[in-house]
Amino acid sequence: MVVNMPQELEVWYIIPAIRKELALTLKKKGLTQKEIAKKLYITEPAVSQYMKNKRAKQVVFREETKQKIKEAAENILKNPSKVNLIKQTQNICREARKNMVLCELHKKLDETIECGGCDCYENILG
Repeated sequence: MVVNMPQELEVWYIIPAIRKELALTLKKKGLTQKEIAKKLYITEPAVSQYMKNKRAKQVVFREETKQKIKEAAENILKNPSKVNLIKQTQNICREARKNMVLCELHKKLDETIECGGCDCYENILG
């Protein structure tokens, strides 16, 4: 049996879901797919797939996290840089961990996992 590490789940699921929500938020602000791709340092086809709900649909964020994503999108518009994008993404990852999104996803993907059976939650919160 393969064990999914929490960090792998962040890379495969959480970060793409963050990008999707950022892209959707930027679209609501009137940006084109090309502009969104440029701001998020991703490809236009990736933006298109996010818009069509073909990617990153396994993760559902709580309202607190969605609010952080909206704030991050505003911040990215004001300061469009790779460093700022990384900073904003890391802040949202921390919020998702705090709200147990990562743990819920882990349980959903591996029903045999016992939350609290490891200290990953405490360690990844920092």
